[in-house]
Amino acid sequence: MHNLTTRLLLNLGHALDHMFLLIFATAVTSIARDFGLARWEDLMPYSVPAFFCFGLGSLPAGRFGDLWGRRPMMVVFFVGIGLASIAVSLTASPLQLSIAMALIGCAASIYHPVGIPMLVQGEQRPGWVIGLNGLAGNLGVAAAAGVTGLLIKYFGWRMAFVVPGVISVLAGIAFALAATREHSAPAKKKAAAGEHQGMSMAKVLFIMTVAATSGSTLFNFSTSSNFELLSSKFADLASDPAQIGLLLAIVYTIASLNQLVIGRLIDTVALKPLYISVVVLQLFGLIVASGAEGWLFYVAQIVFMAAIFGAIPFTDAMVVRFVDDAMRSRVSGMRLTVALGASSLAVWLIGPVVKQAGFGALIWVMVATSFVTFMVVNTLPKTPAPKAPGEAASPAPGK
Repeated sequence: MHNLTTRLLLNLGHALDHMFLLIFATAVTSIARDFGLARWEDLMPYSVPAFFCFGLGSLPAGRFGDLWGRRPMMVVFFVGIGLASIAVSLTASPLQLSIAMALIGCAASIYHPVGIPMLVQGEQRPGWVIGLNGLAGNLGVAAAAGVTGLLIKYFGWRMAFVVPGVISVLAGIAFALAATREHSAPAKKKAAAGEHQGMSMAKVLFIMTVAATSGSTLFNFSTSSNFELLSSKFADLASDPAQIGLLLAIVYTIASLNQLVIGRLIDTVALKPLYISVVVLQLFGLIVASGAEGWLFYVAQIVFMAAIFGAIPFTDAMVVRFVDDAMRSRVSGMRLTVALGASSLAVWLIGPVVKQAGFGALIWVMVATSFVTFMVVNTLPKTPAPKAPGEAASPAPGK
């Protein structure tokens, strides 16, 4: 169990992690104009290294988290991502921008395989903790839209990277002072025997990896394109980044509340039907959005973003339920390396797809991605609802 300050900083870290990765998506039009590019779509591929490194770096980050310690790795995360963001503000060309964005991705890769296992260590209600942490992360997504839009409007795109960069470095110093020092690295602790509730570890890892890959791809497609997508649906507001940013921040904030609901349900409801319900809601919202304009699209966007965010806690919940703490960071790192590395392709595809076929085609690609998640989740075996703390566990049923 962690002290309150450490918990708050770990949740702040999740917010900053997602915020830094998406500042570019909100600022891309302003950056492209400053760099002399005619279209924002031409600049989008230069952000791909951030998402690629975000996935690739998860493997060594998870390994260091288990073998070296999670506390020191989180200090590296806060300070590293803050300095990388400040470096982005100093760039003067697309190539320089791409290199600095890659540094953001490397630092950002630390949080998920290290910060979340650290947060849920010893928790009796991991679903609620994961849901609350997911809410914090998605509020970071909202901040990337709202705060970045305001900073761009009044201070320029460079300050949109400097201000959160400074905040992150200060948070890293606070974390180093507040977090309790570990007696030993997680990997050096004795592993406890766990129950897989009818699933082999190989199947657990396969389902987690494939579902996380499709889910991360959908997350990247939506969050990296939502600003420009919303601008295209409200042409009269397209010239005001602050207003579009505010509307999008409202979408993310409302959708993020679903994380708390899902987190609570994960602790009380069987995993498979709950996960399937969330993915079906994704499909519904995306299909409606594909043919909608104006405020109808805005409502549909709230629905599909609530479902996209709502799907996020499931893979982390499976790690907590089926993987011992001594190796959670490494398992998470392996899963995230594949999932986030593959899903970085989504960011690269946004510019070319929109440029050639428009936003309608992009939404249908998202529908297809959501359907992949639906098919994979259907391979989960039936498992009982979690028992309350202290309640005797009953044998898991078969498929």
